Amino acid sequence: MRLLTWLDWFNKVDLRPINDPEAAAIAPQLTRADLQEAIHCITPAGEIHRGARALRFLGMRMPALLPMGLFLWFPGVIFFAEKVYMWISRNRLLLSKWFGCKGACAIMPERKRD
Repeated sequence: MRLLTWLDWFNKVDLRPINDPEAAAIAPQLTRADLQEAIHCITPAGEIHRGARALRFLGMRMPALLPMGLFLWFPGVIFFAEKVYMWISRNRLLLSKWFGCKGACAIMPERKRD
């Protein structure tokens, strides 16, 4: 999540961790299990994007992620991106051990917002 705050150059996104009390008020239909399984993005209109579709949505709003966002709009790509996202999500603890990313969030300082 810290990486996304650094990539959000124009402060377009309001990022909330699962523990934030306001997160439950914003989307009461999402359970804690849903939120632990994948990243979720809620638009001002109330639409909920989940997993790879949330990354595609964010990619179209953050200049540094624009190439990824555009790539995910190619026909058929989102289907495979969702499968890859879910595999990574299910195996993230094992992958973090393999890649030595236990304290990865501690490396990058939190970005101060206005």
